[in-house]
This record gives sequence, C-alpha cells and structure tokens, in this order.
Amino acid sequence: MVKFTAHEVRDIIISMLVIAGAFAYIFSGRNINIFFYLIPITLVSVGLGFVIHELSHKFVAVHYGFYAEYRMWVQGLILALVTAYFGFVFAAPGAVYIHGEYISREENGKISLAGPMTNVILAFIFLGVAFLFPSPSILYVMGILGFTVNSFLALFNLLPVSVFDGAKVFKWNPVIWGLSAGLSLLMVAYSMLGSFM
Repeated sequence: MVKFTAHEVRDIIISMLVIAGAFAYIFSGRNINIFFYLIPITLVSVGLGFVIHELSHKFVAVHYGFYAEYRMWVQGLILALVTAYFGFVFAAPGAVYIHGEYISREENGKISLAGPMTNVILAFIFLGVAFLFPSPSILYVMGILGFTVNSFLALFNLLPVSVFDGAKVFKWNPVIWGLSAGLSLLMVAYSMLGSFM
C-alpha cells in the first residue's frame, strides 16, 4: 500500500505551487492579470505533470517492495523562479528517493520509465481536451499547455545521460528507451509545429 508522510504531502504541494507559478509567469509575459488567470491552468497542466511524474516513480518502486518518498529540492525550486524571471524555466522541483537493499537493472529501468510514460499519457489526455473545447476557452488553453509541457517533460527526462531517467532506461533496455524517446520526440515536434491549433 502506498503511504504518504505529512512532510511528503507538504513538499508535493509546495513543488506544485512553485512550478505552476513559474510557468504562469513565463506564459503571462509579465502581465499580472494574465498571470492570475493562468495560475489554475498551470497548476493542472504543468504542476500536475511534474508531481505525477515523480509520484509514478514512487508507485512503481513501492510495487517492487521498496520504500520511496518524494522530497522537494529547495535549490531547484529557487532555480525555477530565478530562471523564470529571465524568460525560461529550468525546473528541478524534487525527486523520489528510493531505499532498498538491492534494485536490479530491470526494476530501476521500469521505475525510471514510469515518470516519462506518465507524462506521455497526460500529454495525450490534454491534447484530447484541446480538441474537445474550442479556442480560446480556458480548457483549450489548459489542453494546449498540458500537451506541450508534458511532451517536453517526457523527452527531457528520457535523455540518456547522467541522472536522468533515460540513462537508467537505456541501461535496462535500449529498444524500449528508443521507442519511448522516439514517441516523445514526435510529440514535441507536433507541439512545436502547432498542428493542433
């Protein structure tokens, strides 16, 4: 059974609020009225994407019998706010810390893959919302932002380098890594082309 500590719940809420605020600031063009309009949209489309990405790691780790807990990274949250001021967001709100005697390469790969694949699923859900509701409704804006940001999150986290999820997935199964990274790349390209607008 997956359990959450009070400390963990606090960290999740703070991470969501900071990330949503940073992205709302970017997308608002520093217009305070648009900023407040975008906050609930970015809470759902962006904040949820970041947090569910991390929690999916936790759920799969617990499934394999490990103890896992989300902890915010204060420096990463500050970095998100500082970079937002300069017109872009580099977000590293926190991570799921996993404790266990031995984690196999397959278990580690599957735990790592869970995060980006959650973003892929969320991206398609948000794309469906964008198609169902006409522009410029709030749900359409939420759908577009949700698809774009979650597609990018999936691709970014699947980079096969250093501490990213992609490095662990690649070590476990290069074919699965290639398929998931390829799908994420297509989704990012689709969002950049604006074919859904």
